[in-house]
Amino acid sequence: MNKAELVEKLAKKTGLTKKDARAALDGVVEVVTSALKKNEPVIITGFGKFETRKRKATTRMNPQTGERIKTPAKTVPAFKAGKNLKDTVAGAKPKK
Repeated sequence: MNKAELVEKLAKKTGLTKKDARAALDGVVEVVTSALKKNEPVIITGFGKFETRKRKATTRMNPQTGERIKTPAKTVPAFKAGKNLKDTVAGAKPKK
């Protein structure tokens, strides 16, 4: 599902116009992005947790040349699904 399809389904589900649904979705994405930029987790109970994780610097090898390449340490975004989401996707009934 792409963003346009998500906006359309969100509009139908909530009764919002597509314009308002797009604004709401864009707002959520902005808030989550801003929080992650500050290394603050965003927890949506029952859905999941958006957070940042640190990756260590590593040395890798270019398979074409055999040359060793150092990759720097960096912070990356991550998502951990909540229990209700996991259970729903797996086919179990979520707890209420």
